[in-house]
Amino acid sequence: MNASEQPVVSDPTTSTDRHALRGTLVDVVDLPGGDGPSLRHVEDGVLVVEGGEIRAVGDAATLLPTLGDIPVHDHRGRLLLPGFIDAHLHYPQTEMIGAFGEQLLSWLSRYTFPTEARFVDPEHAAAIAKRFLDELLRNGTTTAVVLGSVHRSSAEAIFEAAAARGLRLVAGQVMMDRHAPDELLDTPQSSYDDGRALIERWHERPGTRLSYAVTPRFAATSSPAQLEAAARLLQEHPGVFMHTHWAENRDEIAWVKELYPQSASYLRVYHDHGLLRRRSVLAHGVHPAPGDLELLAETGATVAFCPTSNLFLGSGLFDLPGARRAGVHVGLGTDVGAGTSFSMLQTMAEAYKVGQLRRSLPGAGDVAPLSVAQALYSATLGSARGLGLDAHIGSLEVGKEADVIVLDPGATPLLELRMGRAETVEETLFALMILGDDRAVEATYVHGRRWRPG
Repeated sequence: MNASEQPVVSDPTTSTDRHALRGTLVDVVDLPGGDGPSLRHVEDGVLVVEGGEIRAVGDAATLLPTLGDIPVHDHRGRLLLPGFIDAHLHYPQTEMIGAFGEQLLSWLSRYTFPTEARFVDPEHAAAIAKRFLDELLRNGTTTAVVLGSVHRSSAEAIFEAAAARGLRLVAGQVMMDRHAPDELLDTPQSSYDDGRALIERWHERPGTRLSYAVTPRFAATSSPAQLEAAARLLQEHPGVFMHTHWAENRDEIAWVKELYPQSASYLRVYHDHGLLRRRSVLAHGVHPAPGDLELLAETGATVAFCPTSNLFLGSGLFDLPGARRAGVHVGLGTDVGAGTSFSMLQTMAEAYKVGQLRRSLPGAGDVAPLSVAQALYSATLGSARGLGLDAHIGSLEVGKEADVIVLDPGATPLLELRMGRAETVEETLFALMILGDDRAVEATYVHGRRWRPG
């Protein structure tokens, strides 16, 4: 039996069945611009999946004849990529996405806090958690770093929903004991107690791919005592994550300086309280102070670059090339609901535009535009490395978890027209990045199983 005669199936399989996916394989296997390889693709390739993991990768003509009669999901004419990794977003803000006309601090007061107050209701939290995760999957995102609300019910709901879908998820209950409405305030002790209970219940729970993140919202809404409680959780549970916000908005930075005058910078507030380390994820970093990037590189912390929300709230233009030159791990985040799309394709497009705007700034020098390989790295392997999860996800390699997405280059009439002029896989990917959205995601495989809505 030759490759073209291999039996084809279209129905989803269970994650324990041995099966294969066929199409054009594309991933990034090193940081673009470095000494090693970057974008890799196999025009007619095959992934063999078993037990939710990739067991073999190769050219179809070579690999298929060795596989016997296992089912093959035929996606020829489509691109197979590692599932996207969203390094920062808020699931309680799903229903307020696209709220008009504010910058960060007023936006929090006017829209965010009233919306998040509803998550005291476990049924509401569960309903939004399901809608949120289905939206991620519809857009090809198979791993995410997620904030809940200040309510324990919000964390329970997102973990329950993620476990039901087999997703790899990093999530946590927000810690916030000041400068917010009374109904959204906890205490240092209650946030510590809730965090410890959630870690014991959900972090690396057998049979799941779930991790807990200790989640102080940001320095302005946590007292020094609460940041100390957060540090205690990290010390007592070394494998958990830390997730917060940093240097997003100039007014926010000035406010934090007033609240923590003893710290040399906003970032140093977290460092002074023992919160910077590997597996610390800090969203934004649009306005770092001198020495901040070096501190991030030294501690191994990760920045989540959120271009869509930075543009939507008018926060500023993140310096991605500067962060990478400093050796900082950078992932890409949608930051829903300040971000206006769940689509990582659209988020990569916004990252490209941010880079173009930075190139036009006085004194920018000769900075190359963001390449599609660099953008894809930030949405896959780069985020996985920053999270310390690159042994499991981020590329299409043997032994990695079979989180795979299928992109259709002709998903819309405009894409189909544009692809008639695309001569390389880089051009195809770039057009998908600029013109694509959830319609371009033909299929999402989670731990080897094809996801179906509903």
